[in-house]
Amino acid sequence: MTAPATQTAHGFSTRGWVLFAIMCVLWGIPYLFIKEAVASFSPAAVVAGRTLIGGLLLLPFALHRGALRPVLKVWPWVLAFGAIEMAGPFLLLGHAEQTIPSGLTGLLVATVPLFAALIAVIGGDRGVLKPARLTGLLVGFAGVAVIVAGPGLAAGGPGALLAVGEVLLVALLYAIAPFIVARKLADVPSLGTITVALFAVGLFYLPIGLLTQHQVPTLSSTTALVALGVLCTAIAFIAFFALIGEVGPVRAPLFTYVNPIVALSLGILILGEPITTGLLIGFPLVVIGCWLAATGGSLRARGPAKAEPPTAPAP
Repeated sequence: MTAPATQTAHGFSTRGWVLFAIMCVLWGIPYLFIKEAVASFSPAAVVAGRTLIGGLLLLPFALHRGALRPVLKVWPWVLAFGAIEMAGPFLLLGHAEQTIPSGLTGLLVATVPLFAALIAVIGGDRGVLKPARLTGLLVGFAGVAVIVAGPGLAAGGPGALLAVGEVLLVALLYAIAPFIVARKLADVPSLGTITVALFAVGLFYLPIGLLTQHQVPTLSSTTALVALGVLCTAIAFIAFFALIGEVGPVRAPLFTYVNPIVALSLGILILGEPITTGLLIGFPLVVIGCWLAATGGSLRARGPAKAEPPTAPAP
């Protein structure tokens, strides 16, 4: 793959590193904001709020680039993408974080590459069965098992285990969504896809959010909800598109391996979430396993991308 003009042949440009750092933060902090938002907003209200805010902020950019008209021609697949990438995951994350810590949620979502590798195997990609990548699968899921079996979660009872299952389902949905983009939406602008999907999800959840909202939102929850829509949705997607243009589609999603570190750190430092033995042992296993499963242990691009790259999961 030919490096972009501002990228050196052997690494990121300065702008690339800045965008990389921005994405590490912007998609590492949503779990903290979700935890704060669901303290007084219903999960459905959180989904409606963040998607409509994000959609409204992205709309001018989508209109300026003429990105909406091509997307409307394939609207059934855009709705399918929105359901799998946003509607299901955003609601499940909000419900799960009413029970389990935000840092743990961020770590479990980081298992997306593991599920993506399994899906690739089912689809006939034998490259995933190479020793390094297969080892990554085994190590990553072993890390999840250590975390789930830890005393902290066990003390939480069935509710905590259900929440873990919800987050792992989110990871599975996030692993499926890129296949829709790659096979059905590769020829339409990503910005248009994201904008239309955000509006569709937001409008769907708006009446549900109004019906399920039974308490007056607090200032901290409202601030967190606005931050989710502005920082973690609209600005994050703009930065992600810029990062792809700067460093290429293969290395752009590498920030997802740093996101759980940010999520865990913020949960511990700001919310006072506990550091359990299961996290100390399972966390490095999950991160290393995901990296090996997705890359085979290499940071180098293995070949040119023929289609526009699928989006990384938006937490």
